[in-house]
Amino acid sequence: MKKIDVGIIGGGPAGYTAAIYASRANLSTVLFLGTQPGGQITLTNDLENFPGFPEGIGGLELAEKLEKQSVKFGTETVYDKVESINFSERPFYLKTTAGDEYLAETVIVSTGSGSRMLGVPGETESIGKGVSTCATCDAFFYRGKHALVVGGGDSALDESLYLTRFVSKLTLIHRREKFRGSPILQNRVLNNDKIEVVWNSVVEEVLHNPGGFTGVKLKNLISGAESTLTADGLFVFIGHIPNTDLFRGVLTLDDHGYIVTDRNLHTNIPGVFAAGDVQDPVYRQAITAAGTGSMAALEAYRFLEHERN
Repeated sequence: MKKIDVGIIGGGPAGYTAAIYASRANLSTVLFLGTQPGGQITLTNDLENFPGFPEGIGGLELAEKLEKQSVKFGTETVYDKVESINFSERPFYLKTTAGDEYLAETVIVSTGSGSRMLGVPGETESIGKGVSTCATCDAFFYRGKHALVVGGGDSALDESLYLTRFVSKLTLIHRREKFRGSPILQNRVLNNDKIEVVWNSVVEEVLHNPGGFTGVKLKNLISGAESTLTADGLFVFIGHIPNTDLFRGVLTLDDHGYIVTDRNLHTNIPGVFAAGDVQDPVYRQAITAAGTGSMAALEAYRFLEHERN
């Protein structure tokens, strides 16, 4: 059983940045990368809004650079998932799927969140090739083009309005006859000349060819009629799912499953911190995740220094 100062669960921008800061503070640091090293950013072909890369950078490339930087300062990376924890006493117990066991004086949870997807044929094959879950990341690539948006809550409405700054036409597909979002956003959407709404309809299939996304097959839930809608891109905004199953009943979660922290990223258990999308239901950006990762690592360092002195 290996004893460490900091165990970081999750390897997206938050986890990698936390590892960089913790290792540079001369703390023995293990980063558990889980089943998706790099997190959600690896699903984005081009990140043009991450500072320091004026020409943009691929999500996978950014993840590789972050990992290389963390290892440079002494982080041990583990390509395995933490499947069992015990936060009832310190040092905290962590066990991976391979059966490796660790005792960590502090833990930073940065397991992120996953976009809720449609779960229809053709969707998986088109992610990053015309299907996106981030307008802020990818809107620029649809300048002057026709984009589809699926959803009806605040995120879908807000992101649709953002997309209209770039696209020539936007079709918003919603499964009900009215939106669930706030009235002010509804009014803005319904009064935007670029937006056409398709009500009471769901996407049955994502259509694609070797070059990527080409359109969707729709079904009207009232009439049962099926139709095909061609477009240049599809944005899915039907919610996010924080990856917090491992921590249910252990860490305090909000009504949507996000980890509750104070402003310094402390959870309800002293010595356990959370960073990135797993505790951020609002911004969900690579740069904000990285920022909270650095904060969590600094807080872990101060926590340990306070105990040792």
